[in-house]
Amino acid sequence: MATMVVYLCVLSLLFLPFSSAAGRRGISQQTLEVQKHLNKLNKPAVKSIKSPDGDIIDCIHVAHQPAFDHPSMKNHTIQMRPSFHPELGVNFGESKASTKSKRVTQLWHTKGRCPEGTVPVRRTKQDDLLRASSVKSYGRKKQTSIPKPKSSDLDFISASGHQHAIVYVEGDKFYGVKATINVWEPKIQQSNEFSLSQVWILGGSFGEDLNSIEAGWQVSPDLYGDNNTRLFTYWTSDSYEATGCYNLLCSGFIQINNEIAMGATIYPISGYHSSQYDINLLVWKDPKEGHWWMQFGNDYVLGYWPAFLFSYLSDSASMIEWGGEIVNFESEGQHTSTQMGSGHFPDEGFGKASYFKNIQIVDGSNNLRPPKGIGTYTEQPNCYDVKTGKSGDWGNYFYYGGPGRNPKCP
Repeated sequence: MATMVVYLCVLSLLFLPFSSAAGRRGISQQTLEVQKHLNKLNKPAVKSIKSPDGDIIDCIHVAHQPAFDHPSMKNHTIQMRPSFHPELGVNFGESKASTKSKRVTQLWHTKGRCPEGTVPVRRTKQDDLLRASSVKSYGRKKQTSIPKPKSSDLDFISASGHQHAIVYVEGDKFYGVKATINVWEPKIQQSNEFSLSQVWILGGSFGEDLNSIEAGWQVSPDLYGDNNTRLFTYWTSDSYEATGCYNLLCSGFIQINNEIAMGATIYPISGYHSSQYDINLLVWKDPKEGHWWMQFGNDYVLGYWPAFLFSYLSDSASMIEWGGEIVNFESEGQHTSTQMGSGHFPDEGFGKASYFKNIQIVDGSNNLRPPKGIGTYTEQPNCYDVKTGKSGDWGNYFYYGGPGRNPKCP
């Protein structure tokens, strides 16, 4: 028996170096994969700016941005301005926001600006990639994150973990969306959850062929490594399966603006019963070139998603959505306490609850108009809710959001 024990000990010692070497090879392979992806995402910079929040903003030559890694972009001529803007009335670009809300910018602006001919790109760090479940999944959404107002069955809710409080329109052809969105910093219970407020431009079915363009603000510790409120965009042409990404983390969106960085911190943000800050977003389809353009605020046309990226959206959208989304992983069997919007219910109103105001769609004549036949949707109104309204200065608006876990949302 003693001889057998000695034999097994010797055998284990013989195999130990091989297993350790295999581990080292595995670590080395991951390191190489991460470094390769960082080299792909982080293009040579003309200038770099260190933001107070720890971000590094690289000013990249406009023709060297990640969009041009796409094979179909090889001979693409950058369109430096849209052929058409939606008509906003007599004074295009004039804000219709309430005077009670104030202008926001981005935190990195306090340390500098990017020169003409470049675009600001948030530098991806090694830690960003290591937080992702895999290098391939970094910067990508999981499936079933789109709110499906006509399919609100419990199986869908429990399977996706995503919850929403939205307003939507459907049953027509839509060519764009506009909204003024109140900006907050919702609290996130755990790092793999998130909270966002955005617009969705949708085409196709909710199956594998879904096309989506999305823009808004989000708090996502997993993606950014902190709890800051950040401007974001997203796109997919196959229901998040293999195409699309956040911001400029894959080839797709072509940025032309040197002032605003996708994924950068928005500053300042609204406070409860205090100053309110909001952002204006406009996304529309250029009727001449077919590209989908995005404008931030009243002054910044950021860039466009080329028409060839999409199937259904190469023509028009079939649904528009505005609102909030969180992910709920039900830690310890309880509903998450991750907040949506301000973390307060719509009934609390201005200065306390989050809002979207002056929500509009772009019609087939390239005009902005109020949406007709508005619907609302939320999976669990005791956790997050939505309330619509209409007024002179605010047009069509709604308050939305909530605290998540509470006595009525266990």
